Amino acid sequence: MSSMLNIGISGLNAAQVALSTVSNNIANASTSGYSEESVLQSEAVTSNTSQYTIGSGVNVVAVQRAYSQYLTQALWSSNSSLQGATTTNDLTTSLNGFLANSGNLQTALDNLYSGFSSVANAPGSSSVRQAALGSASSLTTVFNTLGQQLSKQSTQVNQQIGSTVGSINTIATQIAKLNGQIKQAGTTGNPNALLDQRDTLVQKLAGLTGISASTNNDGSISVYTSAGGTLVSGTQSYALSSGANQYDPGSTDVFDSGGNDITSQLSGGTLGALISYRDTVLQPAQNALGQSAIALASSVNAQQAAGLDLNGQQGQPIFSVSSPSVLPSGKNSSSAATVSASVSNVSQLTTSDYVLRYTGAGTGTNGWTLATTGGQNVALTANANGTLSADGLTFSVSGTAQTGDSYEIQPTRGASTSLSTVLTDPKGIAAAAALTASAGTANTGTGKAGSVSVTNAANSNLLAGATITFGAGGNYSIADGAGNTTTGTYTAGQPIAADGWSLSLSGAPASGDTFKVAANTNGLNDNSNALSLAALSDAGVLSGGKVSVVASYATLTAQIGSAGSQASAEVTTQTNIYNQAMSTQQSYAGVNLNQEAANLVQFQQAYQASAQVISSAEKIFSSLITALQAG
Repeated sequence: MSSMLNIGISGLNAAQVALSTVSNNIANASTSGYSEESVLQSEAVTSNTSQYTIGSGVNVVAVQRAYSQYLTQALWSSNSSLQGATTTNDLTTSLNGFLANSGNLQTALDNLYSGFSSVANAPGSSSVRQAALGSASSLTTVFNTLGQQLSKQSTQVNQQIGSTVGSINTIATQIAKLNGQIKQAGTTGNPNALLDQRDTLVQKLAGLTGISASTNNDGSISVYTSAGGTLVSGTQSYALSSGANQYDPGSTDVFDSGGNDITSQLSGGTLGALISYRDTVLQPAQNALGQSAIALASSVNAQQAAGLDLNGQQGQPIFSVSSPSVLPSGKNSSSAATVSASVSNVSQLTTSDYVLRYTGAGTGTNGWTLATTGGQNVALTANANGTLSADGLTFSVSGTAQTGDSYEIQPTRGASTSLSTVLTDPKGIAAAAALTASAGTANTGTGKAGSVSVTNAANSNLLAGATITFGAGGNYSIADGAGNTTTGTYTAGQPIAADGWSLSLSGAPASGDTFKVAANTNGLNDNSNALSLAALSDAGVLSGGKVSVVASYATLTAQIGSAGSQASAEVTTQTNIYNQAMSTQQSYAGVNLNQEAANLVQFQQAYQASAQVISSAEKIFSSLITALQAG
């Protein structure tokens, strides 16, 4: 009788636990991160003391959660990829928006060159010249606005990197704390709620940065960054930190708990996407835009200097742009040298940033080495004046460099925001050719003077004028207005050059023939240089003189558009992968309300049946007592 009663009580208790578990499942069916729980039962063991045994009821061994480490980690990984793709897509969408909303740079470029064409059609018109300068100013504004937008996004991205690191540290601390609670609770049972909370935190952490995780024998979990460093081990968390880049204070780097820079080693999640976008999309876009600005200023100013303005003066620059930025390392010695950089050949200018490093006397080129920030070595050339050159740049060093000192060179990064229009006088547009050439009236040969082109507008004797006198055998002498005399031998088809100009002749000059090169002071309404300014729209300036300013900007917009398309496609792909991982994980660990409703009926019936067993045992026991009392 006692056995029957005990069996009924054990069944009642087991059914009650099962009903409570089912109720909890139903209540948390919509709770994010909740894992379905089930009751694990076992038959109570009875000692065999006779020819047969009767069971002693049921024991509730545990309330366990539905959990698959493989499916859970797959969900973590897919969430990391999805959050990274989403972050990149948001940023590239904004970047494409900047191009569309900051003013159409392509149209502004077309307006500039069209303005020069209008000056060529009416070189003496003040209003046409003023309109051309207005187009130059408008173009400058568009460059500035777009450059400022990119700089603003750069600031925001770097701030996000810092805030994301803070969020990572907060979650890592919470995981370590839960590890301690789980270890403590694990000695008395399965801490399902704590385990679910920890899994949810790890999934959030995976969304912030790429991680790997492993479960330890004591139930705690260890978490590692994609760089291999430890974020959580047992009850201890190891905080990351963010700080200024050693060269660029405006750029945020990430450091592990030991102070090591791990920025380039991080991938996955929001943090990895922010770093990757900044380094592979945004900064290259800033550099490419700056390269276009430098190419514009250089080409227009060079052509401007090859002509004369309405005042009869050599054309002065229309645009101004800043020099390359040189950022010394914060780790340099206190007595480090000062380094400056300038653009010496625009056609060789790239969109790369560089690190110039002093490796000591007897090494490298005069002790210096150069590499892109991506680590690709770049050959340096030592110049006679002590400067160094590479990729269209010239570096000057003053002071005494110490071994290990280094400098980051950003040749084009800030050019778009620094571009300005410095010519304000409409008369200053150099529409006329700077020089003219004429043959002597007493010449007896068939030689005729062709065009005079400017090869070096900076030559101080460019406008001084010169007389070319031919002797026997094609020999000639040049006497310029500054009193200098040079000689040479004429070869048909080859130009004659001096003082920054180059004269083409046709025919065969005779001995005694003369040709004069002079400033075009009587031809200020000439439009030849204005035509050359307009022709710059198609003129090769970059990439060895093969790519025009217009083409370089078109390439930039195509690259940004492509990055946006790829990011959008990646979001779609990663969303599908994440949804599949979530569906698979939830099919195993999620709450099925239909199944829980069935379980609720099953355990309710079990509860009622066990209660009936207890009631029957009570009746039998009461009948037995009554019989004994009656006897």
